[in-house]
Amino acid sequence: MVMDYISRVIFGFLIKHKVISIGTKYYPTNDMEREYVNMINYTRTMLLEIETAHITTPNIFNNVLSEVGTGNIPDNRKFIEIEAAENEVNEYALLSNIIMGSDRYLYIELFNSDKKLIEDFVNHIKKQNGLIVERSATEIVSKLLSKNDAIRVAIELISMGMDKDNDVRVAVGMTGAAAIERSINLNKQIGETSGVGFTKLGGEFAIVFSSKLGNLEGTPAIYDNYIFIDAIDTTKFIDENGRDKLVEIMNEVKAYIENDCKGKIEGYREGGDDLIANLPTKNAALRAGMDSAWHALNNGIRLRVGIGKSRREAGERAQIADSIKIWNNNPVMVFDLADGIYSYYIPSEFTRTVLDFLLERKSKIVIIFIFVFIATLVGWNVGQPLFGVVAVILAIIYALTA
Repeated sequence: MVMDYISRVIFGFLIKHKVISIGTKYYPTNDMEREYVNMINYTRTMLLEIETAHITTPNIFNNVLSEVGTGNIPDNRKFIEIEAAENEVNEYALLSNIIMGSDRYLYIELFNSDKKLIEDFVNHIKKQNGLIVERSATEIVSKLLSKNDAIRVAIELISMGMDKDNDVRVAVGMTGAAAIERSINLNKQIGETSGVGFTKLGGEFAIVFSSKLGNLEGTPAIYDNYIFIDAIDTTKFIDENGRDKLVEIMNEVKAYIENDCKGKIEGYREGGDDLIANLPTKNAALRAGMDSAWHALNNGIRLRVGIGKSRREAGERAQIADSIKIWNNNPVMVFDLADGIYSYYIPSEFTRTVLDFLLERKSKIVIIFIFVFIATLVGWNVGQPLFGVVAVILAIIYALTA
């Protein structure tokens, strides 16, 4: 823990941005998660804070209103904070969202049994491209594309239920079990009142209604999720490897974004060193950016990546990457989180070697420190301060060759 903190402080000073994490403490539970975690830890990928996010309850509520759509959340709502979000970015939660994707489970419970209303709920969820996982006379577990879709559909179901004088409890979760547990806890907090519970940036929140909702806008707020990818210093790469190799790698990145991430490619010319694509969700865009950067790096190309709600915003984020470096440019992906700007930075092989030494060889660091300290102390006492300089040189040689 101490060496991790020291390493983050040192590299934060060198990069000139706060280093939130080096690698990840995320515990993988399946093959896909293990692949991501191993890659992040192998490359010592750093999460950097470029502009600090202000994670407060009012900001979170305004964010929910904006993302879900003001017309989809009626004025007679009450926004409740059940557990406040910490005013800092949680590296574990961010990576969890990126790896697991943006699918969100919706648990719906009627307080009074109504088979006809349950059937109406099922049909409505299907019309919103939702998947029914389980159902009974009073409950439904379903799966939606994103958290925002889940919250919007939840409010629509609450409106349908209250129009039939039936209160409805809805909860959003990463899994069906998580959504059910959130619903149980919400019942303890607010009783049998119509409402939807969800998490946002590490906090627990709910939107509750005590009267009928009236007409809803009923359409999702549409957001584009653009990714801008640009290869760094391609002139040198082409001189060393040929243009065909660049074309091959960029075509592989393009195919991955189209086929695996369901992205729509825009502005790509075969033989070029950049592309822009629109992804179905922000998490898909983040995953595409990380995977593309790792793949290209494995083939000798460094990418700068920007994620944004428009082509311009994505391009501007990619330009920010130019200033995120120690000496030379390395792969960087810049994106927004709440009202802040953050990035994933993949250090060079030399920097990774230094980090491996700092984080994995703590006992050798202690030996080096003691050796340099004693040599310097003896040198000053016998009038030979050069001893300290020689000790530092020997220590560096030892560190690089041991």
